[in-house]
Amino acid sequence: MTKKSDQLTKGASSSLQSETGKGEVAAFLAKTKMIRQAQVQQGLKPVSGHLLFALDATMSRQPTWDVACSLQSDMFGVAASHGALATQLVYFRGTGECRASRWTRSADDMIGWMERFDCRAGRTQIGRILQHVKNEAKQTKIDAVVYVGDCLEENPDEIVGLAGDIALHGIPVFVFQEGHEALATTIFKEIARLTGGAYAQFDSSAKHKLADYLKGIAAYAASGRDVTRLPPELRKQLPKPKR
Repeated sequence: MTKKSDQLTKGASSSLQSETGKGEVAAFLAKTKMIRQAQVQQGLKPVSGHLLFALDATMSRQPTWDVACSLQSDMFGVAASHGALATQLVYFRGTGECRASRWTRSADDMIGWMERFDCRAGRTQIGRILQHVKNEAKQTKIDAVVYVGDCLEENPDEIVGLAGDIALHGIPVFVFQEGHEALATTIFKEIARLTGGAYAQFDSSAKHKLADYLKGIAAYAASGRDVTRLPPELRKQLPKPKR
């Protein structure tokens, strides 16, 4: 084959690859348009925010798990007035179980998933939660992560390192600690600081306090990170905008 024919062959191959790429982009855009049209026909607003909701489901957490379950409808209700929120449930329990649901826009979905599970004795797996956030961020724009737990039984350096990786994705993590376990307090505050989120404590009797936090963050995520939707205690911890 001559040099000229080689060039023609390469040119044709390059053109074919280019057309294939254009075809894939066109197919993706068409699919996206169909999804949006279907949402409009169903009366659904386009998703305006993604909130990843992570929980420690080891045995000591059952009362808080039940409270969090009961607050799901309120979270979605508040978020609906600011946009359309998609949430994902992530939890760990037992000796090595750590699971994530699909993204959903339905409070009923979240409540149904949470009601299927009970809490089981085991060690914390916060590292697996944070690793999941890193992986998920490659596919989905996550507007906020909420983590609710009470203690830390993992290597603090590894947890802080993962929080630093999440910070690179621009994802704020809001950490709510039940109780006053000292090591957890230190590391939970550091996770919030590194990621540009916030930290707060609550106790099992303060359902209304946790409810205010979760509803505020739901509104924050659904409204495109409008910080005015957050409770003052959380808002004052966020990094000040750069001028």
